Amino acid sequence: MSQAGEGLTRHIGFRSAVALVIANVIGTGIFTTTGFQAADLGNPTLILLLWLVGGVLAFCGALCYGELGAAMPKAGAEYVYIRETYGRMFAFMSAFVSVIAGFPAPIAAAFKSLVLYVTAYFPSLQTDFRFLGVIDSVDFIAVLLVWILVAVQLRGHRAAIRLNDFATLAKVGGIILIILAAAVLGQGELSNFTYLSPSFNAMGTAEIMIALATSLIFVMYCYSGWNAAAYVASEIVEPERNLPRALLAGTMVVTVLYLALNTVYLYGANVDELAGKVEVGLVAARALFGEIGAGFVVIVLVVSLLASASAMMIAGPRVAFALGRDVLNFRWLGRTSASGVPANALLVQGVVTSVIIVTGRVDQILLYTGFTLSLISALAVSCVVVLRFRRPDMKRPFRIPAYPLPPLIYLGVTSWMMFWAFQGRPVESSLALLTVVMGGILFCRSGASA
Repeated sequence: MSQAGEGLTRHIGFRSAVALVIANVIGTGIFTTTGFQAADLGNPTLILLLWLVGGVLAFCGALCYGELGAAMPKAGAEYVYIRETYGRMFAFMSAFVSVIAGFPAPIAAAFKSLVLYVTAYFPSLQTDFRFLGVIDSVDFIAVLLVWILVAVQLRGHRAAIRLNDFATLAKVGGIILIILAAAVLGQGELSNFTYLSPSFNAMGTAEIMIALATSLIFVMYCYSGWNAAAYVASEIVEPERNLPRALLAGTMVVTVLYLALNTVYLYGANVDELAGKVEVGLVAARALFGEIGAGFVVIVLVVSLLASASAMMIAGPRVAFALGRDVLNFRWLGRTSASGVPANALLVQGVVTSVIIVTGRVDQILLYTGFTLSLISALAVSCVVVLRFRRPDMKRPFRIPAYPLPPLIYLGVTSWMMFWAFQGRPVESSLALLTVVMGGILFCRSGASA
């Protein structure tokens, strides 16, 4: 096992790196957001088109992170790229976003959705219990699951990676079974693919643009994690070769599965039946397979959400770890335990995740996170263009094919999406921007630049 030079060891092979990408990406979003898109947009063709656009954007982003990560194979991903391109203040802001929202919020959404799915299938488990008279039963169970997973992670990176590999294999296998079962046994309606909600027919051009942008924010949230392997670059064996391959392979697998799953949802129920439903997978499964088949789907969803949360628990603390290794006032975040785990960073992530669980709804968490992640990933992707001009002689083991189209496509579509999403959901979008600004203020006031 080789040393990474940062207090971490190179122990993640290509297969585990791909599994990390897949597990990070396939989480809460694909099992919840189609219902929100159905409510906002009401057009099945546009919904499927947006999932394809999201896959193309994620692939463009993966190409960019592949070039940056192979050139700078260190823990932290965009923190490292932004620091080298724009300086420590912007890097600190990106790390602050990751620590506060980028990873804790998706983990919070994953566990809240998991509990909601289980209680929706087993209504008898629903209760009015409130912990300390404040935290309801859904949030209490979700917080408990967070700390169980933290305990597993603290045992060491070997146990965490093995758990993630197994959970990802079970997740992908289960999703493929659902897709095949829907095609062979599902009692769906092809007419659902042509049914338009009356709300869509009543929209004007500006309203459609806002609905498209808001829906694309949800979609890009679902694809967030395509860059997961870059966060653990210093722990990947032969990162110059394996990192770009893992990012691209994982993104391609996810895109195919996402398009197929959304086809299953729309085959099982029309957009009005899906509109606004958090447990959209359960709604479609009941229509396709009946109650017994829906039970199997719930099991797959639970495994998928656990795998996603586990993968984010691995990747997330590496950003705080990189920040701690780089900034004196946060040096305590850069310490590793005897088992080689960034323990302090992991504990901080657990605390922040718990707070988000008890303070937000699933749709609010998803949109807030999607906007912040889109903003920071766009800044990181821009680093490719800037460094090509500023440091043309930089060693680049992997270079983006068809450059500069991938970064320009990513930046152009992301900018359009954030502009229109801000028009439609100003509160969540403003909170996302405020989080970024707070990172800058904290950098200046804490003397982090010293």
